[in-house]
Amino acid sequence: MKAKPSFIAPLDPDFQPAVWASRNYVAAAKTTGQAVPLVLGLERENGLISRFETMVFSHPDAATLRYVERTVKFLLWARGGWNIYVGGPKAIGEFIRKTYSARGARAFDCGLMTAAYGKQFQVVVTTPGKVPASREMEVAAGGHLKGCRIGFDLGASDYKISAVINGEAIFTEETPWDPKNQSNPEYHYHHISAGLHRAAAHLPRVDAIGGSSAGVIVDNEIRVASLLRAIAKNNFPKAAGIFKRIQKEWNVPALVMNDGDVTALAGALSLHKKGMLGLAMGSSQAAGFMNRRGRITGWLNELAFAPVDFNPKAAVDEWSGDRGVGALYFSQQAVNKLLPAAKISLPAKMGLPERLKEVQSLMTQGDGRAAKIYETIGIYLGYSLAHYADFYDFRDGLILGRVTTGEGGDIVLAKAREVLKTEFPELAAKIALHVPDEKARRIGQAVAAASLPELKK
Repeated sequence: MKAKPSFIAPLDPDFQPAVWASRNYVAAAKTTGQAVPLVLGLERENGLISRFETMVFSHPDAATLRYVERTVKFLLWARGGWNIYVGGPKAIGEFIRKTYSARGARAFDCGLMTAAYGKQFQVVVTTPGKVPASREMEVAAGGHLKGCRIGFDLGASDYKISAVINGEAIFTEETPWDPKNQSNPEYHYHHISAGLHRAAAHLPRVDAIGGSSAGVIVDNEIRVASLLRAIAKNNFPKAAGIFKRIQKEWNVPALVMNDGDVTALAGALSLHKKGMLGLAMGSSQAAGFMNRRGRITGWLNELAFAPVDFNPKAAVDEWSGDRGVGALYFSQQAVNKLLPAAKISLPAKMGLPERLKEVQSLMTQGDGRAAKIYETIGIYLGYSLAHYADFYDFRDGLILGRVTTGEGGDIVLAKAREVLKTEFPELAAKIALHVPDEKARRIGQAVAAASLPELKK
């Protein structure tokens, strides 16, 4: 790769694309002849193992430790796991063990992985040959259109409900809510339940319920979710079981999945494609992956926490405390982050959704400051898609969410395509980027979610 990126983000000139930094590091290690193998293995539920192989300098310096730590961080949030095998130089393994510990810099990540998988997080330092072999899973999900169904999609600022008959939405609505600041889980339950009843009023019967929600969801149970951040630990089990409570009350097949995977499913259904990476830019960043066989892998795909910027002075994510992670580059938070550099001043008490609307309004007025925000996000996206391609085998990318709505979204996609074509022509030739139409952008997720459960035979 080039010594410097060809594209400089106009409102974030210090942006250091993770793909540029990572590929340059590996190339340098190989060129010197001092490179040695590094094999990372991430173990998650039921003994499933994801492996990642790379090359590093045999004598780890600061650049090596940063490259490995950022790679581990990306893999952890892309694929998930409670146990990391680090097969390579012992000094690297010990550094990762110290960093990813209850007292280390990545204590947040360790805690959430422990909560997600129900096992104490740990790092095993070993040699490349002793990292367990890959053991992945593939499951078919979604695409069940027959019958009268309800689908919902839970976001941080609103939730969407659709009533669907044989794959066609006959009723949809979006309702504002504020789940992340509510400490009583009954707030969450009553909002969802009321929406389901409003949708059911438009159906002759309800055969199945499917849902899409931010967070880690296992067997219809919420393990980790920003929507439940205000709920006390002793009250969390009640909140975590909301979907099972709903399933019992309605007594129909019900299935709720991570919103990112439902994004990928929505893309696959609308485009009749496989090998789909879905990215939703809403209140945060959601991501999902369907492999080239049309199956869901069970990976975590929480790319909101995955690093895309190696700038050591990048903005800090207020929840995880880490710098340069996806939520601050592909969401309403990204728009808000760029406002000062764009010299756009908005009231301090204005919420993120309202701030985005103001920027969208400025775009319709031809305001060049707003255009620079979208151009910056487009450069972020182009480089980050190339980085994602180093970890995901996809041929189609579905880009959606409120940030991509309107003229600004057109700029984001155009700039991302330009970055790919110029910097990564081999990827540009095989990866197609898609955006749904305006209606599908806003409600397609709920309709796709409705197709998740199979009907009882």
